Amino acid sequence: MDKRNFVVVGASQAGCWISKTLRQEGFQGKITLIGEERYYPYERPPLSKNVLLGDADIESTYFFKPESYKDDDIDVLLNTRVHKISCSDKNIVLQDGSLVTWDRLALATGSRVRQLEVEGSALDGIYYLRNLDDTRAIKESAKPDSTVVIVGGGWIGLECAATLKTLGCNPIVIESSERLCARAVAPEISVWMSDFHAGNGIDVRLNTSVKGFKGDGSVTSVSLSDNSQIECSFVVVGIGVLPNAELAEEAGLLVDNGIIVDDLCVTSDKNIFAAGDVTNQPNNFLKKRVRLESWDNAMKQGISAGLSMVGKGKSYSEIPWFWSQQFDANIQIIGIPESWDETVVRGNKTANEFTEFYLRDNHIVGAVAVNNSREIKVTRRLMQSGKKIESVDLTDLNKKIQTLV
Repeated sequence: MDKRNFVVVGASQAGCWISKTLRQEGFQGKITLIGEERYYPYERPPLSKNVLLGDADIESTYFFKPESYKDDDIDVLLNTRVHKISCSDKNIVLQDGSLVTWDRLALATGSRVRQLEVEGSALDGIYYLRNLDDTRAIKESAKPDSTVVIVGGGWIGLECAATLKTLGCNPIVIESSERLCARAVAPEISVWMSDFHAGNGIDVRLNTSVKGFKGDGSVTSVSLSDNSQIECSFVVVGIGVLPNAELAEEAGLLVDNGIIVDDLCVTSDKNIFAAGDVTNQPNNFLKKRVRLESWDNAMKQGISAGLSMVGKGKSYSEIPWFWSQQFDANIQIIGIPESWDETVVRGNKTANEFTEFYLRDNHIVGAVAVNNSREIKVTRRLMQSGKKIESVDLTDLNKKIQTLV
């Protein structure tokens, strides 16, 4: 019998896939999965969409049914916070002082929301959306005809704006940058997004920041950098996330914008692995290190870490892929292009059904697809192949994109 204890800190998407992969790959020792929240590992993308809408319940967001962890003999410790990790003694100190020993350890601690620190930021009615309890609180405040200020014109902000508008609220998006989703998309897509949301009744204000909040106990208004003020019922802040890498850093692991791992998900300690939003990982396609905040990466890197823990690791380096749902627009992004010499649009932007490709030296380095998911799948294959592509072949709708592979 295998007497080793493999411990996973973080009952997240990456954490649950690490645990499940260990069992699927035949590991017969003890597996302990530790999570701070009171819920079993669940998907976060639905929180700003179907769960907030009320179209999905908590159970539908679980990656695996709670009883499946018992079936796989995985000990799950919920509502449990890790206080300290000792690499030399190979143990974990929990918040209550108890110890958990490990032979191999995986860190899947994810990320946390970036806080907005301005006057009045501690008032009630100012929400961040990161977990199920956040979604529940926002849903309770989302009364028809209520005005909600969304701080941040990134993915979370725009998804919340779309969902709250659908619920009958009046969202106003405040973005300090000159365009929406500036970190994630090209300027042309930002313009399309602004037009798309404006067309759906969203008030978007660019080049504007929040100076402070006002209210007697609960927020009632927001003061902006242009000296205007918005009366509101509540606020949702979505200004990015930070990696939960403090435990790793305090344990002596290498940390730089996340936990440093190699292509096998191994940290600076050969017996400690990491996966998901918290990792700073090498990417062969991008030719650099990146920290990815995506559903796709959390799952795939979690599986990769699990394989590495049982000695079956393979080099992990995926082309980054992200997605979002805003009103009736399914938006998918592949690649993180930093420079390109040609932009090619296939389809109809006005009809909100198109793919925008970014080419450098006739190679696709990235693409954004709106209501065109099939073309993203083919685009991935084209990018992986390294094949040269002529722009005229991409714009010709009479030519199936599959024929270019």
